[in-house]
Amino acid sequence: MSITRRIFICNGALAIVGTAAVPSFLARAAMGAAQAASGTKRLVVIFQRGAADGLNIVVPHAEPQYYAMRPSINIPRRSVIDLDGFFGLHPSLAPFQPLWAQRHLAIVHAAGSPDPTRSHFDAQDYMEAGTPGLKATEDGWLNRCLHDLPGRPQRSPFQAIAMGPSIPRILSGPEPAIAMNNINDFTVGGRNAKSSPVASAFEAMYDHSSDAVLHGTGEETFDAVKMLKSADPGKYKPAPGVEYPKGRFGDSLRQLAQLIKANLGVQVAFADIGGWDHHVNEGAVDGQIANVLREFSQSIAAFWKDLGDLGEDTVVVTMSEFGRTARENGNRGTDHGHANVMFVLGGPVRGGRVYGRWSELDQSQLYEGRDLALTTDFRQVLGEAVLRHVGNRNLSEVFPGYENKPAKFLHYLG
Repeated sequence: MSITRRIFICNGALAIVGTAAVPSFLARAAMGAAQAASGTKRLVVIFQRGAADGLNIVVPHAEPQYYAMRPSINIPRRSVIDLDGFFGLHPSLAPFQPLWAQRHLAIVHAAGSPDPTRSHFDAQDYMEAGTPGLKATEDGWLNRCLHDLPGRPQRSPFQAIAMGPSIPRILSGPEPAIAMNNINDFTVGGRNAKSSPVASAFEAMYDHSSDAVLHGTGEETFDAVKMLKSADPGKYKPAPGVEYPKGRFGDSLRQLAQLIKANLGVQVAFADIGGWDHHVNEGAVDGQIANVLREFSQSIAAFWKDLGDLGEDTVVVTMSEFGRTARENGNRGTDHGHANVMFVLGGPVRGGRVYGRWSELDQSQLYEGRDLALTTDFRQVLGEAVLRHVGNRNLSEVFPGYENKPAKFLHYLG
């Protein structure tokens, strides 16, 4: 089909004006914008790198052992944002309170990877590969998640987005993915351009492509990126009343919201936030953990509000490589632990509940006598989103070696 109109992006929406030729990929995206907005299921994964302290994030404030084990870094009961009489949020997570009250936010406690490693590198690698304890896995589970989707729309070069300078482990694999550090720097000078890392990445990805969607060439992919640049994305304004905090993480989620709202075919996305490895002076109501939690929650809450109605088809899952020790150490911090907490946010989420079986902090219940014991495998949480939200039923390929049956799901999705 020949189309002689021009497409541009204005505040996150695609529009068609003018008479210049346009790549058919963007034409299809624009012509089907309304359908894409209501029909595309999106999964956003956020990694808290550094091993977040789940016990000071979602606090078991009704358990006396919590306070006995953390005399100087506990979150006092008077400061905890109570959720259900037993668990409560750190006060820096106040932006999550309305999401919980609206039942868009669910919590899975005592969750994580069953592998016993306390190495940041190995634990992150295992969780991103989706194969705890196995180093030989070549691709990431979020990349495998894109395989075999039912009724999958025509492939978009923006189907898988990583907010960062390079493709992370979780998105490595045969499915095309884009790493985007900054939308404003996302430029491709042309098919033979070598002036930017993005140009090289696209050329490497599509140089030999004969995919029918691209009409036998990667030319339209380059044109799509040119269109994104020519739209002057720096002028994007979030939805009224939305204010992202300053910093890398807030910028990442703001730009991700922009891409989703532009109906460019985003199906899976990844972002990360560091600053969780608190061996010394972790803090409590104030201090290091309070600061990073404030950035974390404000950014996610802004992202959710910015999406508006698109949130109905979006699920956000957070995870960290492992938790922290139940007891504080001699430096008023916590050391590498085991089980942790995961957040799940989205339109189809049955929120307002803490899921999973709680493992008490009594000495007899601690993992290796020091850590919160794990009762929910992170793949069980993710598997429910992969199958019930994005629709990939082949969980044995997404999470090889793990028996991930719907009967074992937590049923946090409606």
